[in-house]
Amino acid sequence: MHVQLSAHDPRSVGPDLIAVAAGAPATELGAPERASADADPVATVYTDGPPLAVIAVGQGVEGLRTGAARAVRACRSSLGPASASGSGSGSGSGATVAWALDRSSPVPASEQVRALAEGAVLGAYDGRRWRGDGAPREGVRRFVICGAESAGLAAACARGALVARWCNTARELVDAPANLMSPAELARRAGQIPGLELELVEPAQAGLGALAAVGASGAAAPLLLVLRHRPPTAPAAPRLALIGKGVTFDSGGYFLKSKAEIVRQKADMAGGAAVISALGAIAELQLPLSVTGFVPACENMLGAAAIRPTDVITTAAGLTVEVINPDAEGRLILADSLWYARRDGATHLVDLATLTGGVPDALGDLHAGVFGTDVTWRDAVVDAGNAAGDLAWPLPLHERYQPWLESTVADLRNVAGKGLGFSVFAAAFLARFAGDGPWAHVDMLGPALLAEDRGDAFGPGASGYGVRLLIELASRLSSGSGG
Repeated sequence: MHVQLSAHDPRSVGPDLIAVAAGAPATELGAPERASADADPVATVYTDGPPLAVIAVGQGVEGLRTGAARAVRACRSSLGPASASGSGSGSGSGATVAWALDRSSPVPASEQVRALAEGAVLGAYDGRRWRGDGAPREGVRRFVICGAESAGLAAACARGALVARWCNTARELVDAPANLMSPAELARRAGQIPGLELELVEPAQAGLGALAAVGASGAAAPLLLVLRHRPPTAPAAPRLALIGKGVTFDSGGYFLKSKAEIVRQKADMAGGAAVISALGAIAELQLPLSVTGFVPACENMLGAAAIRPTDVITTAAGLTVEVINPDAEGRLILADSLWYARRDGATHLVDLATLTGGVPDALGDLHAGVFGTDVTWRDAVVDAGNAAGDLAWPLPLHERYQPWLESTVADLRNVAGKGLGFSVFAAAFLARFAGDGPWAHVDMLGPALLAEDRGDAFGPGASGYGVRLLIELASRLSSGSGG
C-alpha cells in the first residue's frame, strides 16, 4: 500500500471510497447527521460520486489509528475477497481510499498523520495468504490523507507507514503455519532483510546446552539467530540487545498441552518475530545505535530425545537446571540467549516472549507485563510501548522470589514449587542469567495472538506486538532519551 498526502479535497484524488470521522467533519463533506449517529463503527453514504464512509473515531491517536484501519477494511469489503499482500508494499492493482484530515482535532496534525498512516497499513493486512485459489486478489492500493497542507508532515507519514509495514511482517511470520515456519525458514526470512548481518549459531557447538536440549525434541534442528545492526555512526555504548523467544511450535513436550491450547502454539515464536521485524525497521530507519537481535529458534516436541521431567541440563552460563516442567521451555532457551547477548557485549537487554498464562490472566489481551531488576530501564520499556501503541504494564520482581527456584539436585529448577505466581517466578528465573546491567523481560502472551477482534486496528490473529515497542525504545536510546 502507498500512503500519500494531499492538500486537496478528497474528491479530487480519484478515490474509490472517501473516509471521514463522524460528527462535524462528516457533515462538512455532506453526510447526513443520521450517518454519524449510525456509525457503529462505519456507516456508508452512497452518493453520485464515490461512497462516503463515516467512521466512529475514538479519542487520541489510537482512535485515529483504528479509524484508518476500519476505512481500509470497509473499502476492501466492498471489493470482495481482499489481497493477501497487505504488507504495505504498494504492488499490484487495487482501490484508493481518501481520508479527510480533521483540522479541528486537538491531536496535532503530525500525530494525526502518523497514526492514520500506521492504521491504514495495519488495516490492509490479510492473514489468509495460504489459500490455494491462485494469485492475490485486489485490495486497497492507495491511502491518501487529504487536507494535509504542511510539507513537514511527510516525515510523520513515512514513519507511520514504515513502522506498520514491519509490524505486518511480524504478523505474517506469526500467522504462518508451523509446518512452513520452521527454525530454518525463520532464519531464511531473517537473512532476506536488507542492512542486517545474520549469523547462525549451532547450539551444541556453541555450548548453548539449554537450547540444544529443548531443540533435540523434534526433527527441526535448533538455531540461534544473531542479527546485527552496526552503523558506522553508532557510538561504542550503549549497545542494545533484543532477545525474542522463537519456539516455532510448542507441544508442551511430556507435559502435553490441552487441545484448546495446542492449536495456538504456532504463535510461540511471536517474540522472535517481533525482534526480527523491529531490527528490519531499525536498519531501514538507519538509527545511529548498535542493536543486535538474538532469536533462539526451535520446536518443543514429544519424542525420543525430548527432555523428561526431572532431567538436569547445563546452561551456557554453567548453571545446572532441573527441568521439573518440560512445558516451561521458553525460559530455558532465553536463559542461554541472555547469557550469550551479555557475553557479546550488550549493555542493555530486553527479552520478549509468549511465556506464561499468568500475565493474560491478570491483564487480558491488551497489555504485556514487564519485569526488570533495573526499575529505570523497566519503566523505559513500558513507556516506549505505551507511547507506540504496544501497551505494557510494570510488574514486580523481588529477590525473595529466588529461593523458590532452588533445586535439591541442581543449581535451579525451571518452575517454583507453588501453584501461583507463574509469571513472576519465570521472570525471577531469567534474572539469574541476565548478568550485570539493565535488563527487562516482556511477557507478551496476551496480546501476541488475538482470539477475537478487540475493536482496534488489528482484528483476530497475530498482532505484531512488540515491534512498535522495540522501534520506539531503540529510537529513544539512540537519541539519548531512553533508559
